[in-house]
Amino acid sequence: MELHTLLLFIPACFALNMAPGPNNLLAMNNAQHYGFIHTLIAGMGRLVAFMIMIFLSATGLAAILYASESLFFLIKIMGALYLFWIAYQLWHSEVNHVTVQQTINKSVLQLITQEFLLAAGNPKAILIFTAFLPQFINPTGNTDLQFLTLGVVFLSLELTAVSIYACFGLYLRNWFAKPKMKKLFNRTCSVFLACIGFSLLVERRN
Repeated sequence: MELHTLLLFIPACFALNMAPGPNNLLAMNNAQHYGFIHTLIAGMGRLVAFMIMIFLSATGLAAILYASESLFFLIKIMGALYLFWIAYQLWHSEVNHVTVQQTINKSVLQLITQEFLLAAGNPKAILIFTAFLPQFINPTGNTDLQFLTLGVVFLSLELTAVSIYACFGLYLRNWFAKPKMKKLFNRTCSVFLACIGFSLLVERRN
């Protein structure tokens, strides 16, 4: 995998990892009730769900990417449009105080299962691995190795996002719950995602 592709993927990926979504809000809530360590362990549930999605993406799309440059271009367009859609949603998202369903007296296994099911049933997460991830794959290279590399990077950044949102839940609950600060956070992510989407559209493959 070329270095410039990886350097483009990392910030785009991390922006998606950090976007306020159901799993990240759940991590904040878990941190408030169970602490940082339990939240980090619970986050392994979403990582397992994402590993399955990455595997299915790699095994199902590699042959298609080899066979059809036109389809590859279509997937690239879909991925960029998806980024624009997420950016639009974040820009216009409501800025009410954060409300997440309370979770009390749950075992670690229950917390892991909750994270897994929430990630597995999230259509946005599914779209990431079917429309976003493959556009960074060069079909003329070793697609298995590229999927493995991008998958490891994605999972590492996702674990980082779990840690950061757990810290938000522990130490920045009042700050993050303020509408003005949440609006600033959402719109910063929105602008960043839109810029990455535009970069993907204009980038030419070698």
